[in-house]
Amino acid sequence: MNIIDIIIKKKNGKELNSKEIAYVIDGLLEESIPDYQLSALLMAVCFNGMNDNELFNLTSNMINSGEQINLSGIKGVKVDKHSTGGIGDKTSLIISPIVACFNVSMTKMSGRGLGITGGTIDKLESIENFKTEINQDEFFKIVNEVGFSIISQSGTLVPADKKLYSLRDVTGTVDSIPLIASSIMSKKIASGADVILLDVKYGKGAFMKDINEARILAETMINIGQKFNKKTAAVLSNMNEPLGQMIGNKLELFEVMEILNGRGNKLLRDFCVELSYHILKLAGINTSFSEINQLIDNGTVAKKFLHFVKAQGGKQDVLNEKDWYFQAKNKIEVTSDYDGYVDCIDAEQIGKLAMYSGAGRETKGATIDYDSGVQLIKTKGDLVKKGDVLFIIHTNKQLDASVFCNVNNSYSFSKEKIDKEPLISEALSL
Repeated sequence: MNIIDIIIKKKNGKELNSKEIAYVIDGLLEESIPDYQLSALLMAVCFNGMNDNELFNLTSNMINSGEQINLSGIKGVKVDKHSTGGIGDKTSLIISPIVACFNVSMTKMSGRGLGITGGTIDKLESIENFKTEINQDEFFKIVNEVGFSIISQSGTLVPADKKLYSLRDVTGTVDSIPLIASSIMSKKIASGADVILLDVKYGKGAFMKDINEARILAETMINIGQKFNKKTAAVLSNMNEPLGQMIGNKLELFEVMEILNGRGNKLLRDFCVELSYHILKLAGINTSFSEINQLIDNGTVAKKFLHFVKAQGGKQDVLNEKDWYFQAKNKIEVTSDYDGYVDCIDAEQIGKLAMYSGAGRETKGATIDYDSGVQLIKTKGDLVKKGDVLFIIHTNKQLDASVFCNVNNSYSFSKEKIDKEPLISEALSL
């Protein structure tokens, strides 16, 4: 078999068979195929796509490139959720304890943030002594006792994906739907859950800018999951604006605790309740939005979350101390130059501000400041008068003036009142 023949075959829009795809993945892992030839193949895939058979074979070979987790040591149905990333996305920290209250096991392996997109692991590691790297036996024990656990992704899980992504990142092939779908689903399937709910985001603060592209990606991933006998479904959710009012690690934890204690942003709460309902439905649990809301309001979900923090070594007491969340030395208030109603908040611009404040990583391996981030005071539909505070930047840095160049473009206004719309646009296979 010859890699040049495989490149030419894909360049001409023909289907690669299972042996050819296995040859490519083996060559990737063994480093017997040069990067420039792999890059040429990735570009051919980017232009010509992959059919269902190719996607199944690619995903299968990626799964088999590393460890596959057997969750049989965990009782009951095992569920997982994946978000394609966004600004202020802290939903896993709200949904996981909700689902666990129904005796459904949530087993999550999450990542750290890069660029304007935050990471669940970063948020949890902002809690003193919280452990995200634990062995399998302890992971199983926590899930069986608490009902869920969130840990960092294993380096032995789907190593082929890590190698492929590093090439995609420098060859302009990151946005290929077949490559995105196989990357996400290989890790989800290797992680061993029975049920997978995909939150595919679209808009200014998401990777997929267009809802039609998001729908194609969601349908592609659902198809892959079902071929591997996983109950898989998806929602398409709007990320033109940040999710909730807090962007940054400790700030987002504050918002999580507000929601879990029956307060906080209603749009975010409703979104998490609906996602939880869909996960539970896929797991065979009959419930309702009102039952889930009741568990939040009576404190049951908050107690479950604190149990989880304690089980993974975290100092849970600080989560009840408001001052702990707001320790940045500098709090910069950004005010409005206009009168009117907030029409739109540019998620991408707010995400960049949060990153520049210290809350995100501009490069892999960069350190982050858990205290930093952006706190939105005015949200979509709110009435604003000139001089009102729109948002607050929390930072321990002395920010360069260039950071503020596009601040006034972060918000747009209307003379007419704007209604707040539900975040979920479509549900697929639900």
